[in-house]
Amino acid sequence: GTASARAAAVLSPGLLAVIDRSARSLSVDVRLVHAVMAAESGFDAAARSPVGAIGLMQLMPLTARALGVDPHQPEQNVEGGVRYLAQLLRQFADVNTALIAYNAGPGYAQRYRQRQVPLYGETRAYLARVQSLLAH
Repeated sequence: GTASARAAAVLSPGLLAVIDRSARSLSVDVRLVHAVMAAESGFDAAARSPVGAIGLMQLMPLTARALGVDPHQPEQNVEGGVRYLAQLLRQFADVNTALIAYNAGPGYAQRYRQRQVPLYGETRAYLARVQSLLAH
């Protein structure tokens, strides 16, 4: 089913409320947050990536520190991840470029937008996955 249906099925009501509140207060589509979370961690608060990204929204430690959140605390991880996504949506004014930035970093997204680098495998697959989750 949709990322939102999966989120409702696997996340606690408290965490769903944090997602909803954060998305609404920052004017981010809650479906986009659910899709990013599904693609990033599969809704797993204990998820760790090979490069060190943490939790539901797969925050990198430096990003979490810059956002002033503890990425190991699910509520803070979500709140920080939604805030970071909102920043990227404002910065790039385009959902796809913001998603590329969320996955591969703003510097890479900027270079991609200026046609200096191609969209490489992992990020291309990530973008396709989020788009697919949003389309259903």
